[in-house]
Amino acid sequence: MSALNKSELVAAIASHTGESQAAVNRIVDAFFETIASTVAKGGKVQIPGWLSVEKGHRAARVGRNPQTGATIQIPAANTVKVSAGSKLKAAVK
Repeated sequence: MSALNKSELVAAIASHTGESQAAVNRIVDAFFETIASTVAKGGKVQIPGWLSVEKGHRAARVGRNPQTGATIQIPAANTVKVSAGSKLKAAVK
């Protein structure tokens, strides 16, 4: 199976639930907007068994330019941590 894009995901959910694609699209958009705003505020979103999403932090560090070999300073950055839950892990076995 290949990658599933958003429109294919919306169509699959609509087919599975009997809801319209427009309604499912609004729900999917709201789902991701809610996750993004919660994580941006430093919160954690947990869907037990499926996944968890939280804000992480990567400290500043020294790196190396692979073309020149020169050292460069890489600034600190906020990241997003996504962890698969047990049900999702079991589904791919």
